[in-house]
Amino acid sequence: MPKAYVFTRYGGPETEAFTEVARPRPGAGEVLVAVRAAGVNPVDWKLREGLRRPGDVGERTFPAVFGSEVSGVVAEVGDGVTGFAVGDEVFGNTVAGGYAEYALLPAAVTAHKPAGLSFTDAATLPVAAATAYDGIRQLDLSAGVTLLVTGAGGGVGAAAVQIARSLGVRVVGVAGEGKKDFVESLGAVHVPSGPDLAGRVSAAAPDGIDAVYDLVGGEVLTEAATLLTDRTRLITAGAPPETAAALGGARVARARTAAVLDALAQLVLTGVLDPHVTRTFPLEQAAAALRAVEDGHARGKIVIEVAR
Repeated sequence: MPKAYVFTRYGGPETEAFTEVARPRPGAGEVLVAVRAAGVNPVDWKLREGLRRPGDVGERTFPAVFGSEVSGVVAEVGDGVTGFAVGDEVFGNTVAGGYAEYALLPAAVTAHKPAGLSFTDAATLPVAAATAYDGIRQLDLSAGVTLLVTGAGGGVGAAAVQIARSLGVRVVGVAGEGKKDFVESLGAVHVPSGPDLAGRVSAAAPDGIDAVYDLVGGEVLTEAATLLTDRTRLITAGAPPETAAALGGARVARARTAAVLDALAQLVLTGVLDPHVTRTFPLEQAAAALRAVEDGHARGKIVIEVAR
C-alpha cells in the first residue's frame, strides 16, 4: 500500500501521522502521478488548523493528505484527458494532497516538465511561484517603478522579487533581519520587519512606493497601505479579500492554468527565476519539513523528495 503523510483531524502537529492509503484512481480530467517531489507551503499547516479555501464545499474527509504541489511521472490517465500519457514527467497542483507516493492532479493545471528542470525545482512552482507570477502580472508593473514586497524572504516573496526585477522594477523587500543577505541576493533593498515599518521603507525608497505586494497581512499590510497614493496598486496574498478591499486594494487573482506553469518553467530554464530550494527532506521526514515552514523562519522553498 502506498504511504502518505496526513492529518487525522483539525488541530496542531499532534494530528499528523503516516498512513497507508489505497492507490488513487484518476477520475475524468485527472492524471495519477507517481510523486518524485512535493513542495511544502504555509497553507499546508493552515489547512490542518482548519483554514477554509475559497470554493471549499462541505466538511473535509479525514485522514487528509498534506500538500498542494508536486512533480512526478504519470502513472495513469483518467477519462477525457488528452496531451498526457503514462511515463510523462509532469508537475502541477494536486486534487487531494501531495505528501505521498501517488497524487492526483487535474490535467487542466498540470504541465509537462522540461528535461532541464529538476523534479525538485518543478515541485516548487505550482503554488508559491505561480502565486508570485499571478500577482506581478496583476499589478502590471513597468520598468522603473518601485514595488514593496512584504514577506520577501519566503517562497512567494522570493519568486515575486525575482520576477519583478526581471521587468526592470526596483524592489524593496521586507523580511526579518536574519534574511537580509538572502533578500539582497535576490536584487531587492532589504528593510527589516518590525514597528515603524513605514518609516524604514520611506527611508529606503525616498522617491516613494508605487505598488505593494503583501504576503503577510495584519498590521504589516495596514502600514504598507499608507505608503501608497493609489491604493488600487495594492494586492495581498496574506489577508482575506474583504480586508484588502477595506484598504482599497485587492486579493491576488490566481490564474491556475497550465500556461502559467509552462511560463514559470521557462523562467527557471532561462535563469530569470531561481526557486531557491534551501532544504530537502525525504518523505519519511515530512513532519520535519512541515515544521521547517511552520516556524516561519524558512528561507526560500522546502521540498519533500520521494525516492523511487
